[in-house]
Amino acid sequence: MKLGQLPIKNLIRRPGRTAALVLLTAFLALSVFGGSMVVRSLRSGLDSLEARLGADIIVMPATAESKVSFKNMLLQGTTGAFYMDASVLDRVREVEGVETAAPQTFLASLKADCCAVKVQVIGIDPVMDFTVKPWIDSSTSRALGEMDVAVGCNVTADVGEDLRIYDLNTHVVAKLAETGTGLDTAVYCTLDTMKVLLAAAEEKGVSHKITSDTSDLISAVYVKVAEGYDVGAVNNALNGHVRKVTAVRARSMFTDVSDSLTGISRTVALLIGAMWALAFVILLIAYAMMVNERRREFAVLRLLGASRRGLSRLMLAESALCSLAGGLVGVGIAALAVFPFATLIETRLGLPYLTPPTGVILILAAGTLLATLLVGALASAWSAWRLSRTDAGIALREGV
Repeated sequence: MKLGQLPIKNLIRRPGRTAALVLLTAFLALSVFGGSMVVRSLRSGLDSLEARLGADIIVMPATAESKVSFKNMLLQGTTGAFYMDASVLDRVREVEGVETAAPQTFLASLKADCCAVKVQVIGIDPVMDFTVKPWIDSSTSRALGEMDVAVGCNVTADVGEDLRIYDLNTHVVAKLAETGTGLDTAVYCTLDTMKVLLAAAEEKGVSHKITSDTSDLISAVYVKVAEGYDVGAVNNALNGHVRKVTAVRARSMFTDVSDSLTGISRTVALLIGAMWALAFVILLIAYAMMVNERRREFAVLRLLGASRRGLSRLMLAESALCSLAGGLVGVGIAALAVFPFATLIETRLGLPYLTPPTGVILILAAGTLLATLLVGALASAWSAWRLSRTDAGIALREGV
């Protein structure tokens, strides 16, 4: 038998010991890959949200903050419904430093007989909008028409189907790309379609405390600041110039989300570091015990002509095989735990969560396997060195 065949045969001959080493490295790989995937998905979600928003400032009614958290509004698309006079848009445009301003109107549907699903409906102006329209245009070349809607990826309606909202049929013309936020369950339409839906909701007895004609109502104005102007100064000017509104810097909301993400990332990193240290110590002990247990076996191999370097390579090869098997098992278990429950993780953490592209996932998986192999090699290297220093004759005379 060749020495190169011994690592696999030795591992098969002692299934209990092999299984213990594989499970230990699998636990290490699971923690590294799972933790890295969660942190990377959170970062992808935040980047996607920032790209989708595209506005520097959001102007809303002064009463809106009592109805919805601005942070939740950012993360969940929009929750609830609040309104102000459409003339606010003109007053916002008058403020120096405002380059572009686009209105949006919100309507929350109910999951009842009147509606196919519970969604947040968002009305946009296809001409002025610069936040949602580019996202819609990337999914379809068709412009939104009367009673047409574009739906988030998690809405249970496909292109070509009808979606019933307050007993009115809307036609789905686009299914939007995933963002990892509440925007994935929203429905988008023109402001003209929104006026019809608002009136239908009122007829159904769903009061939004609308006191004026629905054609004169908007919920928010998204503002892009002109180049060369300070966003904070323009934000203050909007709060001072436009009455009965609250202007909020989008960046301040991102900072809150980013701070939460940073805290989670640090916690995950500390847990991974602690698990690595623990696993490394246990592997050191395990390989040291294995060498003591197999001293007689290695002494016989030395007498049969195996070199000390060959025995060290044998030890490292067994470690590499166990680490590779454990790494594959750990990555597989982590994938089964993370990918199917992405929506649940997003809900529990309350942060944007978007699974990264396949290429990034493969890089993380490969990095995890390499890290697992490295830990296994380092843990077994000391034992391999001790093995190379052992005198075969002494080992056999000790009868071990």
